[in-house]
Amino acid sequence: MPLYKLEEFDPNYRETFGGDDVKSLELYTQSGVRVGGISDVLVDNDGRFRYLVIDTNLEDSVNKKILLPIGLSHIDYPAKRVYVDGLSKEQVSHLPEYHNNIAVDADYEERVRGVFRQQTSNLAYDRQTYDYQQEPALYNLNDQYHETFKLYEERLIANKQRVKTGEVAVGKHIETETARVEVPIQRERVVIERSSPTSTDAVVDSNQLQFQQGEVARIELYEETPEIRKEAFVREEVRVRKIIEKDTVEAQEVIRREELDIDTEGNLLVNETNLEKHGNV
Repeated sequence: MPLYKLEEFDPNYRETFGGDDVKSLELYTQSGVRVGGISDVLVDNDGRFRYLVIDTNLEDSVNKKILLPIGLSHIDYPAKRVYVDGLSKEQVSHLPEYHNNIAVDADYEERVRGVFRQQTSNLAYDRQTYDYQQEPALYNLNDQYHETFKLYEERLIANKQRVKTGEVAVGKHIETETARVEVPIQRERVVIERSSPTSTDAVVDSNQLQFQQGEVARIELYEETPEIRKEAFVREEVRVRKIIEKDTVEAQEVIRREELDIDTEGNLLVNETNLEKHGNV
């Protein structure tokens, strides 16, 4: 399984750990003797701490960088210290030296584990099937500084969802009606009036007398006929649009929250500190 330096895996790891920087912590023995400092951390694909990179500082010993399996440490962020269950000069001398440009492969890790592994361990190492869970003493964080009790609370989460409540279809239909219009027209007709002369005894001059046969006059008669046609006009304009009306909907629910109960016996001093939570290491 490949390993990554902490800052390569999570460039914002300080924010992840609430501002704490594990790389700035000092390394002490349980008896309070400083034996080095943390210069880096190696994590696996899931971001779990696997090794602390230690700058050792032991008296009368060659100081060098080594890898310390995380399960052998006790990280105390409030005290800004990391405690180790003993780190002897002999162990440091047998551990392979770590450099920043070293590729930590399976063989390198096994050389480190071989120094810290209990002599009574009957683990049969197989490079192909090895898993960190096979050696919880080296890789599990199960001490008092890493136990985390999670207090849960319920919260009301308000979201909005667009739901179709209906639709409006706008169409047209045709209605018919009978329209009437009056058009005044004129028509010509011939009126023939015949009258008797006032004097029936008057003699007509023969020179003026003209007897004719056939057509003697032609009068043309006209009349007006109505011309009716249909034309279309815009009677009304209709515009269709949507408007948004805002409203506030209030809802209430009973939510639960867990609170911590601390029961003590005897005359003890208990300091309760509200620390920001750290991610899994």
